[in-house]
Amino acid sequence: MQTFAASTKKTEKAMTAKSKIIVFRKAGTPLQMEECDIPALKEGEVLVRNEYATLCRSDISTYLGKRIEKSPTILGHEIVGRVAAIAPGVTDADGNPLHVGQRVTWAIYASDPSTELSRRGIPQKSPDLFKYGHEQLTPESTLHGGLAEHTLLRKHTPILPLDESIPLPVGSIINCAISTVVGSLRLAGELRGRRVAIWGIGMLGIVACAICRERGAGEIVAIDINRERLALAGRFGATRTCLPDDKALADLRADVTIDYSGRIESMEATVSSLDIGGVAVWVGGVCPQDKVKIDSEMVIRRLSTIKGLHNYNGEDFREAVSFVSRCWQKYPIAELIHDGFPLSRAEEAFRYAIDRNPFRVGIRC
Repeated sequence: MQTFAASTKKTEKAMTAKSKIIVFRKAGTPLQMEECDIPALKEGEVLVRNEYATLCRSDISTYLGKRIEKSPTILGHEIVGRVAAIAPGVTDADGNPLHVGQRVTWAIYASDPSTELSRRGIPQKSPDLFKYGHEQLTPESTLHGGLAEHTLLRKHTPILPLDESIPLPVGSIINCAISTVVGSLRLAGELRGRRVAIWGIGMLGIVACAICRERGAGEIVAIDINRERLALAGRFGATRTCLPDDKALADLRADVTIDYSGRIESMEATVSSLDIGGVAVWVGGVCPQDKVKIDSEMVIRRLSTIKGLHNYNGEDFREAVSFVSRCWQKYPIAELIHDGFPLSRAEEAFRYAIDRNPFRVGIRC
């Protein structure tokens, strides 16, 4: 085990405790378990003892070099843990006091709520954005990813308590997968009685089926290349399933279409499948690729709307916690997560995720 270089600056408030971290440097280089100092808390900060983290597809893309993040870094942004220390006066997102030992979840971001973008409802794009699992590891900035024993929650991080009855694997996916799905459905608008088509039945797509069902969608069409995932989608509320080359899709007309797959063909299909006045939401295409081709005449004549979502806002996060609290026993969410690795076997967990392609791989911190 290596020790991450500490700053040469010393302060009287510096803590002597250490935390194990898993360091990612670049694709093709093995992950390394190291140690870093746990810094003294600053104003507005909370120290969390991580309990569980899951590997999001973006973590895997970074690990493989398909997307480039600032490095070295601590990957992992789907995290759940317990409060270990609190700076004076810090409350949760509802204004309630936090206490040591409390299980919490938190948003993927920290950003000043007074900025213009935050006031417009897109704090995840605020100029002062701090994003967990995506920041560079430096002597002055550590403990900002899930693949570590601790996470230091920065000032202005939305934090919410999590009921003890919720299984750790289920709780861990709230602050990325489920919150992102809620955000995409916010952009989609009213769902009651609507025809919804969902491309990409990975973790986001299958959760979207469940939330659409909870919101009273009239028809929920799940579309994916994986027959096993399509079969499972019915347990999450899908009323109909299709392979992408299903001839019946040529006649599909939906009020809402959502792409979580990131495939160019799927994004094009979300637009061509819209009925008059329909809304297409794109979420999955966050890696560099070729351009999407759209028939502009069709978009204009059908009065179509195309929206994009990257991450989510505070209300989406709050609604995601509410959904899980109400529905985690109603849908077999826990079955989607392969729960089999300790932090010390993070490299093996990534290889399992790549080779077996489960919905999620979980790591106990």
